[in-house]
Amino acid sequence: MAGDTLTFSLDSGGDVVIRLRPDLAPGHVERITELANEGFYDGVVFHRVIDGFMAQGGDPTGTGMSGSDKPNLKAEFNSEPHVRGVCSMARTMDPNSANSQFFICLDDATFLDRQYTVWGVVEEGMEFVDKLPKGEPPRQPGKILKATVS
Repeated sequence: MAGDTLTFSLDSGGDVVIRLRPDLAPGHVERITELANEGFYDGVVFHRVIDGFMAQGGDPTGTGMSGSDKPNLKAEFNSEPHVRGVCSMARTMDPNSANSQFFICLDDATFLDRQYTVWGVVEEGMEFVDKLPKGEPPRQPGKILKATVS
């Protein structure tokens, strides 16, 4: 089926292939697909990478304080567990504030379950996510060179 995977080509050496889960979060998958197709994620850094927890990106300013110019999304919390390789949306304290920022779990983080919207899972390339420079923000953050949906 077309549009069922998102690939992030990272500057840490390879491609991260994410299986999209519109069955869990149709609105979020639609937004991420739209942003990827518009080139929004191309050149965007992972501004917050915490070893043993998660890698967060999707802010065009690289600060963690911004997002796309599109409206925020209504939460689509689901029962999918936050385990290694799961992709979920970042948000503020407001459950309906997800926009373009996302995170990839580096390890199990089930304390996030049902509080953040899971929208995908890494099928290939987790080793490249593991190689992202750590920090909040990292001194030289890892970058998405290109995001493609296929």
